[in-house]
Amino acid sequence: MTPRKLLTIVVLIAVLGFGYYSMNAAPVLSDHDYTYQGGLEWHEDPDEALAIAEQEDKPVLVYYWTTWCTYCQDYEDQHYQDDEIRDTLDEYVLLAINLDDPGPGASMAAEHEAAYPPQHVIMTNDEQEITRLGGYTEQDQFLQRLESAAENQ
Repeated sequence: MTPRKLLTIVVLIAVLGFGYYSMNAAPVLSDHDYTYQGGLEWHEDPDEALAIAEQEDKPVLVYYWTTWCTYCQDYEDQHYQDDEIRDTLDEYVLLAINLDDPGPGASMAAEHEAAYPPQHVIMTNDEQEITRLGGYTEQDQFLQRLESAAENQ
């Protein structure tokens, strides 16, 4: 084996090792019953979230996220820490689906064509879509859409 091939293999292993470490070094954001985005408790099972929404007559906010999404971190650090947004979120049943490991939310993610994070879908408790926020939305617009959707449910 030539030194050049050996160096290529070492660099490749280092890059793969760094990538693996980076993906697994992300903070734990889930206990497999709930996901904790912005310190809020989000359901992970769509059936469970929809049943609670029907029982409480609330709309459902579905949040599609991943651990590597920088805009998802912005939502966590800014949007979900805002008191007005948190108060408005009380009017919703929260459902978070990690697109890297959607678990029971896989079929809902496919229905909503959620292929990239972050995305929010607001829907009634009988799964009728009210509105959709694709990609990153500024904080004031996010709040406005939440308030508007809750009023029009």
